[in-house]
Amino acid sequence: MKRKIVEIDEAKCTGCGLCVNACHEGAIAMVDGKAKLVKDDYCDGMGDCLPECPAGAIKIVEREAAAYDEKAVQERKMAKMKAGGMSLHPEGHTPPPGGCPGKAMRTFNRTGGPGAVPAAADTEVGPPDFRFPIPQSQLAQWPCQIRLVPVRAPYFQGAKLLIAADCTAYAYAAFHQEFMRGKVTIVGCPKLDPVDYSEKLTEILRENDIKSVTIVRMEVPCCGGLEMAAKKALQASGKFIPWQVVTLSLDGRMIDS
Repeated sequence: MKRKIVEIDEAKCTGCGLCVNACHEGAIAMVDGKAKLVKDDYCDGMGDCLPECPAGAIKIVEREAAAYDEKAVQERKMAKMKAGGMSLHPEGHTPPPGGCPGKAMRTFNRTGGPGAVPAAADTEVGPPDFRFPIPQSQLAQWPCQIRLVPVRAPYFQGAKLLIAADCTAYAYAAFHQEFMRGKVTIVGCPKLDPVDYSEKLTEILRENDIKSVTIVRMEVPCCGGLEMAAKKALQASGKFIPWQVVTLSLDGRMIDS
């Protein structure tokens, strides 16, 4: 089948090995001092290894390759974790890809009832004469970084998707209550992540039943990259999905929606 996959330029490769550590699937290995793609079916084509290469020796190409074998990758990861003496199901959760806790997929029940996330032990904070309630987090799942979320996940099915710039939750005080409540939230910063978000966002929209998309950005120009990536993904997905863009000011005001 023809699909997107990693390609490594051996002439540019310095043999630092950073890409091997970045590839949680185990598709890359060091061979004779050079990084090589040793298993086509282990490469998901997402390119987590690209930003780790200081020599710019890695790129994503489209060519004939074996289909990505997610089952084989997960079996390899489990075997590696067992060999390292790690628990396969810490705290009742599924094992994180590559053993990385930051990529362990979890969902949180924010609606109450069985399995709901417990409220904070102290429900109010502040001095005795001026107590105020602690707002509950509205994050529905983990991970939330665009680069870390899987393309397909149960929490995406039937979800209202919030695509937010990293800074927005810091600038807007009621971000959890007004934007995140009832939505699956994914965040990123095109200024800091040297990747094209549009490709992964397109796959997320194509592969899941997304009901709506809300894009929240700051007024600064670099946030335009996130907005453009989301719009490009909406168009490339081939689906009609209701969407809106909300822009926040640097001092925490909603200036456009």
